[in-house]
Amino acid sequence: MVQPFRCNTIGAAHARGGRILTRISQVATGSGVRSGAPYPGRVLRIERVTRDAIVAHAKRDHPDEACGIVAGPAGSDRAERLVEMVNAAGSPTFYEFDSLDLLALYREMDDRDEEPVVVYHSHTATEAYPSRTDIGLASEPNAHYVLVSTREHGNNEGPVEFRSYRIVDGVVTEEPVEVVEQLPTNTVADEAVADETVESES
Repeated sequence: MVQPFRCNTIGAAHARGGRILTRISQVATGSGVRSGAPYPGRVLRIERVTRDAIVAHAKRDHPDEACGIVAGPAGSDRAERLVEMVNAAGSPTFYEFDSLDLLALYREMDDRDEEPVVVYHSHTATEAYPSRTDIGLASEPNAHYVLVSTREHGNNEGPVEFRSYRIVDGVVTEEPVEVVEQLPTNTVADEAVADETVESES
């Protein structure tokens, strides 16, 4: 179960920082959810090294819930940069991003023209399925929400449940997970340009 992020302790900032704070507040409360179609395909494509790092994080933090984000270029749907976050709640039943860490991360992503491609956390005693609170707080309709359940083996060796979902306007849709050794070099934008080129030549 997820608890709201504690963002009300952050002071006022300049205009750009204020915009980021507003976005973080929306992420924290589930308000201001942007409508719009998710990326086509409804599949999470993730590199094996990233998937394994998420699982290792979940096992390492067990019996507390682990949490983090995988960022990627805005609009690309490419899960490229893993950012492990600290569960400020230190709880086995819910997680909470530290508000200052979250602010710093969103500023960094803004500077790098990135967005959260994957938002992940672990469940330590239940299946890898979003709770009602998880669903209520999901405010990134283009993100893949990954759940890792460590309930069977904890922080010992053994398999985990690793599942991914789209959560848009309160509707949960599970999607396939495609683990690859390396992400394709072409981005969504590159493919679109290639398609336009083929059409113009035909």
